[in-house]
Amino acid sequence: MSRAADGPHPHPLTPAELPDGDDWFHGCLDCHLPVQGGGAGLAAHRSTVHNPRRDYGDRRIPITIRLDF
Repeated sequence: MSRAADGPHPHPLTPAELPDGDDWFHGCLDCHLPVQGGGAGLAAHRSTVHNPRRDYGDRRIPITIRLDF
C-alpha cells in the first residue's frame, strides 16, 4: 500500500499558499495542459512530464500540414 511522502508537499496546494504575485492557474506552453499550483506547480510539471531523462511523458511530435489553395 502506498502512503504520502514525509515532509511538506513540493508545490502549493491552495491559492493561499502561493507567493505574492503568482497565479494559481498556468498552462504549459509545451503540451497546453492546465497546471495548478502557480510557478512551483508549473516547475514540478515540467520537471516530471517534460524531463527527457525519464521514460514517460508527452511524446507527441508537432506536425505541419501545408494546404495549397
